This record gives sequence, C-alpha cells and structure tokens, in this order.
Amino acid sequence: MVLDDLGSSLRGTLDSLRGKSRIDEEDVEKVVKEIQRSLLQADVDVSLVMELSDSIEERSLEEEPPAGTTARDHVLRIVYEELVDLVGESTELPLEEQTIMLAGLQGSGKTTTAAKMAWWFSKKGLRPAVIQTDTFRPGAYEQAKQMCERAEVDFYGDPDEDDPVKIARDGLEATEDADVRIVDTAGRHALEDDLIDEIEEIEATVQPDRSLLVLDAAIGQGAKDQATQFETSVGIDGVVITKLDGTAKGGGALTAVNETGSTIAFLGSGETVQDIERFEPSGFISRLLGMGDLKQLTERVERAMEETQAEEEEDWDPEDMLKGEFTLKDMKRQMDAMNKMGPLDQVMDMIPGMGGGLMDQLPDDAMDVTQDRMRNFEVVMDSMTEDELENPRSIGASQVRRIAKGSGQGEETVRELLEQHKMMSRTMKQFQGMGDGDMQRMMKKMQQGDGGMGGGGGGGGMGGFGPF
Repeated sequence: MVLDDLGSSLRGTLDSLRGKSRIDEEDVEKVVKEIQRSLLQADVDVSLVMELSDSIEERSLEEEPPAGTTARDHVLRIVYEELVDLVGESTELPLEEQTIMLAGLQGSGKTTTAAKMAWWFSKKGLRPAVIQTDTFRPGAYEQAKQMCERAEVDFYGDPDEDDPVKIARDGLEATEDADVRIVDTAGRHALEDDLIDEIEEIEATVQPDRSLLVLDAAIGQGAKDQATQFETSVGIDGVVITKLDGTAKGGGALTAVNETGSTIAFLGSGETVQDIERFEPSGFISRLLGMGDLKQLTERVERAMEETQAEEEEDWDPEDMLKGEFTLKDMKRQMDAMNKMGPLDQVMDMIPGMGGGLMDQLPDDAMDVTQDRMRNFEVVMDSMTEDELENPRSIGASQVRRIAKGSGQGEETVRELLEQHKMMSRTMKQFQGMGDGDMQRMMKKMQQGDGGMGGGGGGGGMGGFGPF
C-alpha cells in the first residue's frame, strides 16, 4: 500500500508508548521527531510536516485522554485525525450522468486509469465509455482499446486521426448513450506549452463536469509544481494517485493535493482493471496505521462473492455454507472469491490488527507463498471426482496417491488441502446458529482489537490460509 514505510515507522513509534497510562513532554517530543522523520522520508513537503507535527504535539500535551484510554491509543487517535485532515475529503463523484477529463504527464498511468474508472462506474450500475484522444504516444490507442475490452466497457478512438480535438468531438457523438464518459488526454515528459494548449482545446470542446489530475505515486516533490500548473490551465477537481503497488513513497502526491486545495478521487494499484478503489480518507489512514478498513474489505468481499456466484452454473447461496456440511466445493468457491478480492497483502491491510505490526513481521514473500499454495490447492481439487469434492472425509490413502499423480502435486499437498478443509469446516461450524446480534458483536470486537482502535490483536487470518 502507498506509504507503507511511513505506516511501519509510525506504528513502531507509537508502540514505544505501550504500557504507559500517561505521557510527558519527553515522550511526545520523541514521538513527534519520529513522525517528522517518517513524513520527510515519504517525500511530504517540509512546511506541511512542521505544521502537522506541531499540531500533533500541541494536542497530545493539552488534550486529556478519555477515561480508560491508554497513552498509546490517545496519541494514535490524534495522529489518525491529523492525517485524515491532511489528506482531506474524497473528490465528489456522484453516480449520475457526467463527463470526466483526465490530465497528467506521460507515464502517470492515465490510460490505465481511464479503463479502471470505467470498470468502477460499471460496477455501480452505470454505462461508462472511454474516449481516447492521445495521438502523441505510439500504442496509446491499442492499449486503451485492450484495457476497455478487459473492463467490458464502451470505447472510442480513431488511430487514423491526428487531431485530438476532433477525436474528442467525434467521441462525444459516438458515445452519447453512455452515462459516464471518460476522456483520456495525451501526456508529455514535461509540462510543455503544446501539451497545455492541447488540453485547453480539448477541455473547451468536451466541457467536462470534472477534470482529474493523474499523479504517479513516485513523483516526489515535483508533484506540487505539476499540480499547480494543471490547476492554472484547466482547473483540477480531484486527483487520482496511481502505481501504489510499487516502492513509491507517495508523500509528494499527498503534498500536491494539499497545496492546491484539491481532493483525491481514486487510488490505483496493479495492472488489472479491478485494481482501483474509491478514496476514503478514514479508511486510507486506518490502513496506514494498522487499524484496518472494514468498509473497503466488505465492498471487496461482496463484489468477489457476486462475481463468483455469477460464474456458477447452479444457484448457490454463500449462506448455505453456514447451514449444512462444508464441502471442498464450498472451499473452492471461497478461494475463487479471495482471488477476485486482489493481492492478499492488500486484503490483509484492511483487516483490523492484521495490516499493522503483524504484517510488518512477515517475510517479504509470505503472501506470494500463500497465493502459490492456493493455486496448488485448486489444481489438486481439479483432479478430484464430484463425490470426493462433496465428501472429502471419505478420501483414503489410495485416493490421495491417485489425486497427487493426476494433479502433478505431491501427496503432502493433497493431505495439506484436506487438513485445511477440516480447519475451515470447524470454523464454519462455529458460525452455525449465530444470529445477527452475535455477528455484529463479533465484528465490533474485531474492529476494536486489543487497543480500542484496532491497533493490535490480530486473529486467525483468512480462515486458516497462509502463515497466520
């Protein structure tokens, strides 16, 4: 996730306050210095860092912690509130008919973002279309077309036309039935005059309801000047921060948003059209501080389950798993749904108590190993008969040998799968008969963790998958 190093550093600093019921000036000074160092290393502007740290220091010393609140949780809440204030609100994007124009330098990820945003709007029940006007970059048309095909959304472009303004005009006519039209513009390696002129002409033709600036998370301090110039030329209503799955620091992009008085609309990570999420300040900072993001997690789970169910030939209700016997077929559906939720490290970040210190302690390749393990399990299940999938307890030693041979996996992997199924089956039995009130109390307890704000705790992980 963006600013991972910052999050790890902040969590480590706050952990130094564990066990203390009160904090003194020396404690606060130590925490604030570490916060300053972390923010500066993340490329956040110096003046912004000083303003933020001064506010944290003042509040930590002057505000009385609520009764029963530890010193760590008191400071954690202050840091949380100040960081939420720093990143601001989410860009207003109503689910209604509108035209959105994307601007940004070459390589910022505009074309990929256009298709991702279109996919996001389509999942909200709207009919989106992408209009590709980039005639400068070779391959822009093909890339946009392929991405839109993967997103299963309408697309317009003209590889034989050199005038981007004409393409924009023709594109509006060709996509007049769309609810949301996303216009992708050309970028350059720098803010050249011809780029500004071109964007201004396209804007005059398109007359977008919103103009979004696409910023690479790795841009650093240069983001401030870039955002200011785009704001002056076409006006910026919001920012999309891209490429958050890399080693980017991200502080420069956050600084640009703050300096221009703009807001963040979307966060993008990965290369697939599903690798985008609507920016929610509270959830973003919660994940940064290891407090989880249950809202985003719930959305991903619901979407994944819907997609998995839509692919099933038979009617299948996920709640059926809580009523009867939990089979290997049910387990496979769960695994398919988990794969659709995205990389496991991103999912873990959203679980209170899992994205913080616990995740920091895992080896870098831990999630890759977990995903490889799930893929191996799927291969094993593909080599089983219908009866074996429905009645895994009936599988004996001779069947294990046959399944291992047919799947190309070792017998140990087959036994691992069967053991994993037993663990998940036991977990499902714990939920059987649980009412809505019981479920709500469990979720509330999960959010609170061991520190009142999800700062600790942990838990059993994703039904026993992985190294948890």
